Amino acid sequence: MRKQHVRTFLLLCLFLFSLFIPRLAYGDETMTAYCDDANDPLGLECVRDSGLSDQDPRIVISRIINVSLGLLGIIATVLILYAGFRWMTAGGNSESVDTARKTLFAAVIGLIIILSAYAISNFVLRNLARATTGVQYGNDILH
Repeated sequence: MRKQHVRTFLLLCLFLFSLFIPRLAYGDETMTAYCDDANDPLGLECVRDSGLSDQDPRIVISRIINVSLGLLGIIATVLILYAGFRWMTAGGNSESVDTARKTLFAAVIGLIIILSAYAISNFVLRNLARATTGVQYGNDILH
């Protein structure tokens, strides 16, 4: 059983790694002269012609963090509902009640950790935006 889990984990890691292998780029030599612009320190003008996103990397990272934590919050909420359902349908069976109680406790702890991570990342991103752009977080910078 354990070998099967290890094999599945390794196959999943291999698949995820294969998604990040860069494709061959057939760039022009003049691209380096085009991309070396003092007025564009992040290289966003260069990216515009490549077909990639031309958004600020801070915005992309903040959206990834917010979506990831949102999905984890949804999963924790579903686990809380599942544990409540198990507890209500236990029918007085102490084993089922104990299992549901443990699941509920773990899901609540997980939700607290997720909410804490969201608060910390929100604080860091707000201060990062304020320090690097001078604009408050929420005034169209990271949302």
